Amino acid sequence: MRVVVAGSSGLIGTALVAKLRHGGDEVLRLVRREPQAPDERQWDPPAGAVEEGTFDGVDAVVNLCGAGIADRRWSQARKQVLLDSRVEPTEVIAAAVAESGVPVLVNGSAVGYYGTIPAGPADEAEPAGRGFLAELCVRWEAATETARRAGARVVLARTAQVIAPSGGLLGPLRPLFALGLGGKLGDGKQYMPWIHLDDEVDALAFLVHEDIAGPVNLAGPTPATNAEFTRAFGRAEHRPAPFRVPRAALRVAVGDFADEILRSQHLVPKVLQDNGFPFRYDTVDDAITAVEQR
Repeated sequence: MRVVVAGSSGLIGTALVAKLRHGGDEVLRLVRREPQAPDERQWDPPAGAVEEGTFDGVDAVVNLCGAGIADRRWSQARKQVLLDSRVEPTEVIAAAVAESGVPVLVNGSAVGYYGTIPAGPADEAEPAGRGFLAELCVRWEAATETARRAGARVVLARTAQVIAPSGGLLGPLRPLFALGLGGKLGDGKQYMPWIHLDDEVDALAFLVHEDIAGPVNLAGPTPATNAEFTRAFGRAEHRPAPFRVPRAALRVAVGDFADEILRSQHLVPKVLQDNGFPFRYDTVDDAITAVEQR
């Protein structure tokens, strides 16, 4: 297949490009700067412009655009960046998919769509929740509508927290655990959806090739609480995790993002499971152990 990937330089995008190419797919990468390689095509989302011919003969587009959710403390200005970096590029891609007749769009989204799920396990049938991330995801997913109306198979890939050797969920936690300052967030009872990077990219490639449409939870098959995650990471790092980080301290550190961190989301990846997707890592212990051994 000929696949265009937007957001190809990020943690997930870089791994996905390698995965698709290893499987025999041809990959073109959208870049905002002047192209420097034969596989790069330039685009300018604010201008609504894409290099002519980019989508000719393309079988699928994967859109992973978006500024990092947890990269900086949340302020009103940062929230606007998070929104603009997702909705506007998605509208441009959806319009190009529709105009060029591309048959498949796999569009990034997040489990933040669901807001708080006080009781579970819940699956993709769960309605949108409340809060900034939920509202962002609703608008992000709605931006694909032009492609869907044109007949494209649109997948809304709602990704959980990614466990990876570098970056992802574990990146900012390692220094704290190394100093013996690791601990559960709040009371630790909240469910925290997770997925190993290998399963994330395998799932995205799976969704490119399989006849699946609509929302899909990209999350590990065994839900875990924050306390369970903290214990697993502490064991893998050979460091105790005795502390508890209260809500007030989180708000000082990350602003309004604290409210999102402490939401409980007891989610399962029903669509992937129903379609026979083979997860490599069944539990958060498996995922963290595999990462720490690399």
